Amino acid sequence: MTIQLSAPYTARPIKFLELWQHDGWRVKVYGIAATADRPPQGLVDAIKRVAVEILPAPPVDHDRYGVAFLYAHQGRDGGGYASVNWWENENELFHHQYEASADAVSDLRPVSETGGSSACVWDLALIEHERKAWVDCVLAKDAGPDLEAYLSTVLEADV
Repeated sequence: MTIQLSAPYTARPIKFLELWQHDGWRVKVYGIAATADRPPQGLVDAIKRVAVEILPAPPVDHDRYGVAFLYAHQGRDGGGYASVNWWENENELFHHQYEASADAVSDLRPVSETGGSSACVWDLALIEHERKAWVDCVLAKDAGPDLEAYLSTVLEADV
């Protein structure tokens, strides 16, 4: 079988945008963009609005730690892809994926409604970084879990 690529692979910038705090949650906010340095602010604002709606309350309890990450990703077609993710039950990542059309990037819809994908290769690079940070700073840290170290471990790279 031959795979016909629509375009050759090119690296995309992943930018750490901010550590956002909302109702007791501390959230790493990232941007990814195919044709610019960062995604449009409307897409970033949209996924933050989604996060406000879906992050569980309370943010901290016996199996939830009040730390999360999200990303806004503008694809080469101009459409928006975004995700809200948080850690729970020691080693589980709760991953919620959304997408929007190029003409309405702030109108994010769950991929369960749109039929879209869960994550692309650029998203997976960020998810892998966050996985490694969680393992290194929380699960395998000799001195015990260090959420501050996790929150300060961010990705800034072209992948």
